[in-house]
Amino acid sequence: MDYFSAAVFGIVQGLTEFLPVSSSGHLVILHGILEIPTGSEMVFDVVLHFATLLAVTWFFRSDIARIGMAVVGGGKGMEEDARVGWYIICATFPAALAGAVLSGRIESSLRSPLVVAVMLVAVGALFIVAERARPGEDTPEDLSLGRALFVGLAQAMALVPGTSRSGITIVAGMAARLSREGAIRFSFLLSIPIILGATLAKAPAVLAEGLSAREYSVLATAFLFALVSGVLAIRFLLRYAARHTLVPFAWYRFALAAAILLYHAAASA
Repeated sequence: MDYFSAAVFGIVQGLTEFLPVSSSGHLVILHGILEIPTGSEMVFDVVLHFATLLAVTWFFRSDIARIGMAVVGGGKGMEEDARVGWYIICATFPAALAGAVLSGRIESSLRSPLVVAVMLVAVGALFIVAERARPGEDTPEDLSLGRALFVGLAQAMALVPGTSRSGITIVAGMAARLSREGAIRFSFLLSIPIILGATLAKAPAVLAEGLSAREYSVLATAFLFALVSGVLAIRFLLRYAARHTLVPFAWYRFALAAAILLYHAAASA
């Protein structure tokens, strides 16, 4: 049962980290059905996020290498990549600062089914508005610093459960006149430093945990499923967005919000 739970949690984390449907929204229900298959929820959470970090890093490995070389070395013909790299760094600061200052307060005061449901609906409505306004045609290379920071500020809002980091940054990117595919690409590249920072911040506590051999194997199972499902989610969303609007994700969020409220009402009865 532990390995089954690990696989389910891994799949859900990998898919919902990148599809704009809110991982916390799904975990509200999932935690009521399955138990965390390890003694430490914090370690389990870090392992799953590390898996999604590797998923997005592997998928965009060529972009990362090109942007990294441009930022470090510069050179003729690399100006656009260097600009994207610096914009990603600058746009990471709002979420990093908000996480350092507000994360604990948000965890204690806003992690409730009602907040999750409200944010699922609110961001879903923003998807419909953004699609009706029609996305622009810009790529991340066309962004200005101001527009990149706008997306970065939106990423800080993802601290509120139910928002969805990918969801709110994709909407913000579309509002900043990026094409649908461009907004998704910038959103995923922007996720790398923030997931990396959160993972490194908890690494000392993870290393201090004494885990059994069975727990290591369970964690490896969750890691593998999160990694594979994360890569598949990224690939799917980029291909889907090239031909379709994101409105179906809005309707999915509305349905999930209703399911969460019904589940919470039944559990409280």
